Parts: sequence; C-alpha cells; structure tokens
Amino acid sequence: MRRWFILGAAALAVQLSAQPPRPPAPAKPTLPDAPGRATVLQACGSSCHGPEIVAGKGYSRDNWATVVNSMISRGAKASGAEFGEIIDYLAKNLPPRTGKAGAGGVGFIGSGPDDAHLVDGEAAERGKSVYVAECITCHGNRARGGPDSLPPPQRGADLVRSLVVLKDRYGATIGEFLKKGHPLQSGKPSASLASAQVLDLAHFLHLKVNDTLRSGPFSSPVNVLTGDVKAGEQYFNGAGGCNKCHSVTGDLAGVGKRYDPTGLQQKFLFPKSFSAGRGRGAAGGNIKPVTLRVTPAGGATVSGVLLHLDDFNVSLRDDQGEYRTWTRVPSLKVEKIDPYQAHVDLLDKYTDKNMHDIVAYLESIK
Repeated sequence: MRRWFILGAAALAVQLSAQPPRPPAPAKPTLPDAPGRATVLQACGSSCHGPEIVAGKGYSRDNWATVVNSMISRGAKASGAEFGEIIDYLAKNLPPRTGKAGAGGVGFIGSGPDDAHLVDGEAAERGKSVYVAECITCHGNRARGGPDSLPPPQRGADLVRSLVVLKDRYGATIGEFLKKGHPLQSGKPSASLASAQVLDLAHFLHLKVNDTLRSGPFSSPVNVLTGDVKAGEQYFNGAGGCNKCHSVTGDLAGVGKRYDPTGLQQKFLFPKSFSAGRGRGAAGGNIKPVTLRVTPAGGATVSGVLLHLDDFNVSLRDDQGEYRTWTRVPSLKVEKIDPYQAHVDLLDKYTDKNMHDIVAYLESIK
C-alpha cells in the first residue's frame, strides 16, 4: 500500500510540473505621475475606492468638477485649495477619451451607468453647429428622426433611440460608424469629420438623449395652475361633493403649502397611487387600505383588509391578523369598501376645467 501511495504522489508531482505556469494577473490601472497625484490619492483613495476607479474614467474639466463635488458631498475630505488641485490633475491627466474601447491602455468600463457619457456643455454647443450643418435635415431638430413626409432614404433615424448613440462613449462608436460612410448634408464623406468634430457631435447627441429623461427640459411638468379659484370652490362644495369627506379647516388645512400645483393635481386625481415626498417638502398622508366584509350563508360577518379578490376566491386578513379565505359561491356575500372610490368615480365626471379649477382652489388654501 505504501509503495502505491509513493508512486501516486510521484505521478501527481510530474503532472503538476508539466502544466504551464499561470499567467500573471493584469496590473491594475494606476494614476499618472504628475503634480496633484498625491492629493487625489489622499482624498479619493484613502477610504472610498482605489485609484483604478479614477484611472478608468476620462471626463472634461467641468464633468470632473461635478464628479468630485458629488464625492465631497458623500463624505470625501478636501479643502477648497485641494479641490482645485484635484480638478486640475484630473482634467489634465484624464481627459475625455476617444477612439475604440481599450485604446491607450485603459479602456472603457462598459456601456452602462458606471461609465455614463457626461455631457460637456461647451462641446455640445459646438457639436450643435456640426449637427445643423450636416445632420438636421434628415434627423430633425431634436434628433428624433426626420418628418414623415420624407421618403425613407431621406428620413433619418431617431438618434435618441439609436444603439450607436446609446452605446457611444465620447465619440467611440459614433466615430467608427461615420468612418464606414454615411451621407452628410454638405456632400462631404462622413469619414472626413475631424476627431474633435466627432467628439463635439457625440456630446450634442448625448445631450439630446438626456433631454428625454424625466429630469430633461421636455419632461418638465406644464403649468397646471390655470383654473378659477371661485369656480373650484363651488365645485368642491357642490357638484364634486368633496366637502362630504374633506374639510378645508381640517384634513386639507394648509394643503396649498404642502404640495406644489402638480402634486395637488396628482393627489386629488389619484390619491391611492400618489407617492409621498412630491410636494413642497412635506410627506403625503398614509394610504388607507381597501377592506372587505364577507358574510357566509348562515355565518357571522368577517371584516378585514383585502388580500385577494376575483371571481373564484376572496381572501382577507382580519383585525386579529388571521388569514381568512373563501371560495366564491352565490350564497357568499362580499362587500368591498374602498375609501378612494369617490375619487375613482369622479374620474369619469371631471372636465378639464373642473380639474384646473380644483387645483387653483386647493392651491389657495394656505
């Protein structure tokens, strides 16, 4: 037995020695050796993250200022002088990247939120000139595609939804696309655009993408405070029947100070789905649950919070926290109590004028 053990160990040693050595792990990116490097390492790398996170980026000076300011707001320590030194270092040594991913030794992390294209405002303005001169006729004023009146060859694609643009980082994929050839308004070959023009154009197109986000200028809520206060008060106390459940000196006291006009409109139209925190700094009220009263044939009525209700089964949780369920049969009486049902019913009755008048009235209750 001992002889077989020795032979097996020797064979394993020979097998391991025959395997090629593992390649060394790739070196992590490091920050360039330049004035300000020590300050960056001290402020950014001492407790938050390693230098490879910073080295993997490449932004304009304004964008670096935004990023660093955000880090300081999260707890990074830096004085005013150090803040300026950090920005100078990053802007000079880690400028916006162009070209293919992986160029220059430190490639793009990937087309995702951790490597988002941060728009440089001045570059986007220069890119707008390039866009107007070469792209606007086919792709439209907002890069959302040309007019439907144009035939397909002249009706450009919606660039805001283009994968080439969405995956682009600082002109990398846009530049590669243009090098392959694409019609320009001037008639020049698209490959003739200089790298600086491609980068500026990329900033402009990413700005158009950002414009479509909820925080963009085209998603800003319109002015809903256009109604008549007196008409809103009359509807509140009359046809709307709002005063049957609400009081301007009770639950609605000061409501005009707690919510902005848009929040007021959302809250009275859809009170159940209105999320807290959309007003002027005040939290919304608690959402009241839908309850049920279930009475079996010959049995006692059971009340509780609705858990499930369809044509076949009904379930609730009673006041003692017990789960109760029944199969729906003709003899089972089910009563649903929705505290917001009056709001649901009014959705079919409101006119646009009614809604704006109510907003104006509620906003006046300070």
